[in-house]
Amino acid sequence: MFKKLLLAVTLFFSVHAGFAASTATPSVDVNKADRPALESIKGIGPAAAESILGERAKKGGFKDWADFETRVKGVGDARAIKLSDAGLTVNGEARPAGAKHAESKKGESKKGESKKGESKKAADETVSLKK
Repeated sequence: MFKKLLLAVTLFFSVHAGFAASTATPSVDVNKADRPALESIKGIGPAAAESILGERAKKGGFKDWADFETRVKGVGDARAIKLSDAGLTVNGEARPAGAKHAESKKGESKKGESKKGESKKAADETVSLKK
């Protein structure tokens, strides 16, 4: 009886392990992928795939995740993390979870600066002087 139970448990785990391995998320490198491969990633549809391929054709491969986020419209920190979790890689590397995009995008000011380059403190002082 014990041998049959042990055999059943062993069989269950071997089948389960095989199933888990077959459902693992495939990785797709953004610099090597074609349209169907990009669209196989959850969160990338036809429009996003076209944007990625167009940017890659225009300026070459993406250097890293920060470069990818800067060049592809609509991809910021949160979406990059989701795409990485879904299996997208840049040069074979998943996006580091804690990494923040360092460069500011067009029209955005860096934290603590107004668009004219004044520090936030200087801008606040100007407002308080006008009161």
